[in-house]
Amino acid sequence: MAERSEHREQTPGERSPGEQSLTGATEARGLEALISRAARAGKGPAPVERWNPEFCDDLDMEIKADGTWFYLGTPIGRMPLVQLFSSVLRKDADGKTYLVTPVERVGIRVVDAPFIAVEMNVSGSGNDQVITFRTNVGDVVAAGPGHPLRFVDEDETGGLKPYVLVRGRLEALVARPVMYELVEHGEEIDIGGRAMFAVRSGGEVYPLMPAEKLKRLSA
Repeated sequence: MAERSEHREQTPGERSPGEQSLTGATEARGLEALISRAARAGKGPAPVERWNPEFCDDLDMEIKADGTWFYLGTPIGRMPLVQLFSSVLRKDADGKTYLVTPVERVGIRVVDAPFIAVEMNVSGSGNDQVITFRTNVGDVVAAGPGHPLRFVDEDETGGLKPYVLVRGRLEALVARPVMYELVEHGEEIDIGGRAMFAVRSGGEVYPLMPAEKLKRLSA
């Protein structure tokens, strides 16, 4: 009598036996093949917020403060590959940043912000003003509802570091040349009875610092 083989259907997103995991990839190109199946390469960010895979391990991947990506200690020079990896990024409530696919979640290191805002455009004026940023990986976001700006004091220089929310909890650090351009569009605005130096975008007001502090710095 012929022996009956047992067959179990593979659930959606489940890896086939022997299929490599993210943490098992020994080079960036190995990661590329694994992630491209989940990221819908070239079609924007993957729906990582809807995926809830188990945490597997930390990956030897780091995004430096200048936005350069490293894997296994080597910089990733191919921008399409960086864009692919960035499309499956997610920052969770625990403060850690992960690469996420339907079947795996692996931690990576981020020195500052995962993205850098490298260009900006301003349209309109007053309450109708909109400031739009382009990131180093190609995201385009207009500051305003859903994409707020925030400013953090930079203790070592006495300056400010602006950030814009790109998606989820992922932010872009506004590059210094772009920050100087951003400041040129600031104005003194009364906020809660206090004069603040602030910028407007998308119908919202984002304070940088008290107006009197700006006057002291400019003196």
